[in-house]
Amino acid sequence: MYGDSKVINKITDTIAEALSGVQDGATVLIGGFGTSGNPTELIDGLIAQGARELTVVNNNAGNGDQGLAALLKSGQVRKIICSFPRQVDSWVFDELYRSGKIELELVPQGNLAERLRAAGAGIGAFFCPTAYGTELALGKETREINGRHYVLEYPIHGDVALVKAERGDRWGNLTYRMSARNFGPVMATAARHTIATVHEIVELGALDPEAVVTPGIYVSQIVKIDRVATQAGGFKKTA
Repeated sequence: MYGDSKVINKITDTIAEALSGVQDGATVLIGGFGTSGNPTELIDGLIAQGARELTVVNNNAGNGDQGLAALLKSGQVRKIICSFPRQVDSWVFDELYRSGKIELELVPQGNLAERLRAAGAGIGAFFCPTAYGTELALGKETREINGRHYVLEYPIHGDVALVKAERGDRWGNLTYRMSARNFGPVMATAARHTIATVHEIVELGALDPEAVVTPGIYVSQIVKIDRVATQAGGFKKTA
């Protein structure tokens, strides 16, 4: 036996409590693909928590005035690392970037996923053909391997990962709902501290081990949120 299972309980009562340790200057990995799987409740909680000078890693740079866009608008983010910063409703990022109030590191989406995966897998660096010969490769080491040109890329490590899951147990094992799993699982492995919201907390053993996407070893805290409140944009905890 590897210890008493009764002492492992990663359930946290409130989002404020879960985010209390986020420090100024932290690198925060935020899961989701656009608005799908975006941990809006945790983002709103981070705004309320007030940590500043953050580096945020996400697939995009926010939509409209909610979620990630609201975090950017709060002035708490110094730099964003993403693949799709500009969209039809990315006016918050556009204004900040044009006025020099936020730094952007543009990363092709495949590279973004692999740099996060490399961090979780303990890989020091890797060569990738994407971006060779473009401005995105300026200043980076390149190498020709078997007649093909590659760019050296480094992992993206996070201090904190914020992910949205569907179900979880007190050990922190997580399952996701369809495309809401985008980036969340790989970010959970790449961060020192992972916080996840779930709509349902189940008893140990209720999750089919074959269906667990993120094992609890990668999760630090989980918070149960109300599904109706999520749709309304709030982050009220279910009783």
